[in-house]
Amino acid sequence: MIRKFFDKIGASNVFLIVVVVIFAVVLVINPAACVQAFSGFLRLLIRMLPILALVFGIIFLTNLLINPKSISRHLGERSSIRGWLIAIAGGIISTGPIYMWYPLLSDLQEKGMKTAYIAAFLYNRAIKIPLLPMMVFYFGVRYTVVLTIYMVLFSILNGLAVERLITQKKGDR
Repeated sequence: MIRKFFDKIGASNVFLIVVVVIFAVVLVINPAACVQAFSGFLRLLIRMLPILALVFGIIFLTNLLINPKSISRHLGERSSIRGWLIAIAGGIISTGPIYMWYPLLSDLQEKGMKTAYIAAFLYNRAIKIPLLPMMVFYFGVRYTVVLTIYMVLFSILNGLAVERLITQKKGDR
């Protein structure tokens, strides 16, 4: 019976209900803690709103300017080395918290972007251009260049492995 209820209203609504119930219980037991928690939530929400607006703005622009045919051509199943270069370069130059990229990557995947490119993009986020001079200072030019090249090459291997695992999992269904 409980399982049917969860399936009917959805997991996200169950989570919302649980959080509201917890807040109600805390409000009865310790109102000051509830007010403090809610004000902390509001402060966090206010700090995140500009970032969320930027992400949704980028998604809006990609929906407006980039059509599925161009995604399929450059980043889809029939793309060539250009797709890898775009994914690698995009991952290297991307900034900000990683979780803010997930909606955009999901949107691009729905338009035809290969999973391998998404994995390569996320893998290459570890290469941070502003931190390369510091890395050269501490470890030297040779080490920095070799590590960066290895990270790019392994991002391709990682992308291929993820693509294969996802394809196998879809085949098992």
